[in-house]
Order: sequence, then C-alpha cells, then structure tokens
Amino acid sequence: MLEKIKGLFGATDMTVGTPWKKIVAFTAPMLIGNIAQQLYSTVDSIVVGKYVGDNALSAVGSAAPILNLLLVLFVGISMGAGILVSQHFGARQREELSKTIGNCITLTAIATLIIMGLSLVVTRPLLEMLKTPDSIIDWCHSYLLILFLGSVGSAYYNILGGILRGLGDAFSSLVFLLVATVINIVLDILFVAGFDMGVAGVAWATIIAQAVSAVLCFLRLLKLTDVFDLKPKYMKLEKKVSMGVIRLGLPSGLTQAIMSLAMVLVQSLTNSFGEQFIAANVIVMRVDGFAMLPNFSFGTAMTTYAGQNVGAGKYDRVTKGAKQGTILAVLTSTFLTGLILIFGKGLMGIFTDTKELVELSRNMMGIIAAGYIAMAVTQSLSGVMRGAGDTLTPMWISIVQTVVIRVPIAYGLVYLSKSAEYPQGRQECIFISLLISWLMGAGLTTLFYFKGNWKKKAMGRIAAKTEA
Repeated sequence: MLEKIKGLFGATDMTVGTPWKKIVAFTAPMLIGNIAQQLYSTVDSIVVGKYVGDNALSAVGSAAPILNLLLVLFVGISMGAGILVSQHFGARQREELSKTIGNCITLTAIATLIIMGLSLVVTRPLLEMLKTPDSIIDWCHSYLLILFLGSVGSAYYNILGGILRGLGDAFSSLVFLLVATVINIVLDILFVAGFDMGVAGVAWATIIAQAVSAVLCFLRLLKLTDVFDLKPKYMKLEKKVSMGVIRLGLPSGLTQAIMSLAMVLVQSLTNSFGEQFIAANVIVMRVDGFAMLPNFSFGTAMTTYAGQNVGAGKYDRVTKGAKQGTILAVLTSTFLTGLILIFGKGLMGIFTDTKELVELSRNMMGIIAAGYIAMAVTQSLSGVMRGAGDTLTPMWISIVQTVVIRVPIAYGLVYLSKSAEYPQGRQECIFISLLISWLMGAGLTTLFYFKGNWKKKAMGRIAAKTEA
C-alpha cells in the first residue's frame, strides 16, 4: 500500500501499459487539482457575493478578462515547458531535461517582472475602455493590482506544476494545490468577513495561497534527482533551449492572448447590459469553470501522453491513446453537463440570494450546456497535436473559433435583436454565440487531427534529433 502511494508522487512513464488506464491515472489527480485551483476564483466570488453584495461579485468577474490578458506570458512558458519536458523525459534525455527546467525557471522570473510593470500602466485604462460601471471600477482596479503585483506565486505554481505534469507527476501538484486552496478559503473568510477588507481581501488571500503552492512545487522538484538535475548552471539562459520553449509555447501564449482580447471585447458588450447581467455572467463563468475542467484535464493529459510517446517514437500508441482519451473525455463531459442542468439553480444560488439573478444565470447556463461535450473533443485532440509538437494548428483553430466566429456573431446577434422591448438587444445572444463557436471549433479540430500534419511534424522532429 505504501509503495502504491509512493508511486503516485513519482514520474509516470506513459510509453508503456494500457493507454486509457495511463490517461485516467494521470487525469484523475490533475482533475482534482484543477477543481481545487478553480476554487480560488469561485470562493472569491462566493465570499464577496455573500458578504459584500452583488456589485462586488460583478467587480471580481469583470476583472477576469484583463487578468487573463496580462498573464499570457506564463501560459506560453508553461505550455512550452510541458511539451519539451515530456518529450525529453520520454526519450530519456537527462541533460536536455535539466536545461529545459532550469531555463523555464529563469524565463518565468523575467516574465513576472514584465507583468508587474505592465499592470501598473494599463490596468485602469483597460477598465475604462471596457466601460466598466462607475459603481464597481474602483473595486476592479484594486483587485487586479494586488493580483498582478503578487503574480510571482501564481506564475511559479503554474510553470513548476506544468513541469511536474510533463514528468508524469500530476499527484504532487495536486496535494500542494489542495493545501493552498484550504489556505485561500480560510483567508478569504478571515479577511472579508472578519477584517472587512472587501474585494481587496480576497485578492490578498489568493496571492498568499498561490505563493505557498509555488514553494511546495519547487521543493518537490528538488527531490527528483533520479530524473534530472536542478543546478544553478542549468538556470543560465541558453538561446537554443529558451527559444525551444518559446517556440513551442508561443502559439499557445498567442492563442490565449487573442482569446483574452476577444473576451475583453465581449466583456465590453456584457457591461452594456448593466450590473445584474454582469453578475449573472460572473456566476455562469464560475460554474463554467468547473464544467470545463474535465476537458482541460484530459487535454493536458493527452499533451503529456503524446509528448512522451512521440519522444519514444511510438506513433501507433499515440493514435490509439488519442481515440481512447477522447472517448473518455466525451463521456465524462456528458455526465457532468447532465448534473449541471439538473442542479443548475442550486449551483447558482451558492453565489447570491437574489432570485432574479439565480434564474437569469440558470437560463444562460442552459444555452451553452451542449457546448461542453464539443469542447471535450476539441481539448483532447488539440492536446495530442500539441504533445506531438504541432502547436500552430490548435492556435489557428482557437483564433478562428474565438475571434472570427464568436466575437462577430455576438455583436451581430445583439444588434439584430434590438427592438422597442430590448433597446440594448437580447442578453442571451452573447451565450448563443459562445455555443456556436464551440461547436464549430470541435468540427475544425477533428478535421485537422485526421488530416495528420501533427504526425508528420513529430516524425520530422525526431528524425532531426537522431541525425544531430
């Protein structure tokens, strides 16, 4: 029994064994970890909604698009790190693995300083550009500044957690995140309900908890001496290594940046409907965060699975695992979507006692429910392509899905639905546009997966390494 528990904390070799069993074993702890991470923003919303009011809930939610927009550097480094780490681990390349991890730690420090500097300059202007209501703009501003200035904890947790997952160790980051989540919840209640710190209180609670999780991840990496070496010499930036991380991570970072920018544009449209709809959108997005977690978890698992097997040259195993993993993701998402539809009102009621707000949120959630099943396909197959080294295809699909499809449809439907009864247009058009974009994105991802360019790139990259 002790050996099994110990095994959960080690690096997992996904190049052997039954594919779906390896994928499930890797996904399960990561899914629990993602749920815990989602609790950060969810608990923030619940606490301010219950103890401060609906406007405070709107403030926390309105800050999200800007927060995501400025954190894209971390997304890129994390994705590039995960892909290279999994490939080097699968190929048993200790030296390259050590250099990759060391360079990622240094790149994260640089990215953190850039984010801190940008946040001081652009946060307030962005909030004003989005036409954030005067009643909540000060709360939004203070909330964002605290999170950005304390972003070092969040940055290093995500990067180091990504490295651990690339090594096949999703369990350690899970344990550390659970510890941090408990700290966050306790501090949320203490700072807001106890010290009456309002929106700023939940921001402080978040950055303190994230810092704890980052330290724990780093201490865990220090103990994996049987897999790689974490020495100062490997933290010195090497052009080839750092550019490799950036090259693989940049498409994902750009994708996140463009998607975040699109979300900023949609947030501007959302703000035009007033505080109540902003609050309803926040509630839906918080529940959405949990509904999407299995998809993201399977997507990350497929990236690690594909990366390790590509590194080992087992292409048939990649294809077999892709099929099994996608089926598992679809079944899981279908089950979870059913639960959300059945217990929707109860979920919405956690955030607010306002009945009209609960009803509005439930109706909006019902519109996009079917889209989660489509996203299971998108995330799983995109994960396979990324793990094989083809990060450009998922990037372009995400851009088309979000920018070319979602934003124009949202503005177009709202405009066409304007009438004497609805002078601003119908609110549900925003969520209808989201559903359409998800469905079309799943179709495009499936098409390009079967086209097989990802496999050609993987074979070419391995051949190049062999010749070198």
